[in-house]
Amino acid sequence: MSGFRHILSNSNVNKNIYRFSHKSHLEALRERIINGPSLQEFINSPKPVLEDNSEAWKEYNGRLKRTKAESSRLRLPPWLKTSIPKGKKFSELKEQLRNLNLHTVCEEARCPNIGECWGGGEHGTATATIMLLGDTCTRGCRFCSVKTSKAPPPPDANEPVNTAKAIASWGLDYIVLTSVDRDDLPDGGSNHFAETVREIKKRKTEILVECLVPDFRGDLDAVKTIVESGLDVYAHNIETVEALTPFVRDRRAKYRQSLATLEAVKKFNPELITKSSIMLGLGETDDEVHQTMVDLKTAGVDCVTLGQYMQPTKKHLLVVEYVTPEKYQHWENVGNELKFLYVASGPLVRSSYKAGEFFIASILKNRKTSTA
Repeated sequence: MSGFRHILSNSNVNKNIYRFSHKSHLEALRERIINGPSLQEFINSPKPVLEDNSEAWKEYNGRLKRTKAESSRLRLPPWLKTSIPKGKKFSELKEQLRNLNLHTVCEEARCPNIGECWGGGEHGTATATIMLLGDTCTRGCRFCSVKTSKAPPPPDANEPVNTAKAIASWGLDYIVLTSVDRDDLPDGGSNHFAETVREIKKRKTEILVECLVPDFRGDLDAVKTIVESGLDVYAHNIETVEALTPFVRDRRAKYRQSLATLEAVKKFNPELITKSSIMLGLGETDDEVHQTMVDLKTAGVDCVTLGQYMQPTKKHLLVVEYVTPEKYQHWENVGNELKFLYVASGPLVRSSYKAGEFFIASILKNRKTSTA
């Protein structure tokens, strides 16, 4: 995830954008977005391919795939090692989040990009993903570290207004709203999402809003509520290939159900940008990954991200394989051949990913300029 995106609660998530930048930097960044930056300007992943004779590989001396008989965790390969989060911006963001009693996907999902995103990265832009509807999920997916309960606390009725006020004061260009699954609510929390989007747009119409939402148990009325809220990007993660879905996701999350919600978005609004994400390293085959990308494209999805599954705790699914940067480059090429609007593919790429958000922002701004 990217910097200040995680602000309110969880993509991914992934995730989201929150900024601690000086005015001059913001102006320069806005100018870059308007001029349509390329995706590669922002992506730090995939990392450079490590040659077999590199020092990192010599030091690693490990394996990238676990056999079925093994129960031990694989050793982390060199390209997945990230620095410990630190720095002034990281500390400032963490302190403000605590003071505002806000939850972030970055922390709840233990995102490996938290240092880069919250610290601002090489572009000095702090980002985070906002998590609505609390920090407790009604589902128990085997890859996710967010806490779960059959009866989470009720949503904060003031959250949409308070969230919008905070976001408007931060001077952002692009924000990602996400949430836990709330199967305990009749509408899955869709009206809470929609109200938050409307409150944000009311205060600052130029902010681009992405909603990374649940599947709402396949309720297309809930999907329509989100689509008609005034958002700019509708995102829902397919997470994994169809064959692994029953073992990776909660039993209430179904592969075809997720595809149906994404397909419905385009029926309600053909112009709305849609986005999804796939985790790799859970034991999927190349044919299954390719079929998942084809299924997403057939469902009308515009943008797709592919990233490495990372085991958050010992209680969660073991990593079956650490996919190499070369393979991620292959999937990026496949995505481009399938003519997705954009593909972000790399070991540390997450559903809410800084590069993708800036790229989508440039597309949306250019669209609005052309229409005008």
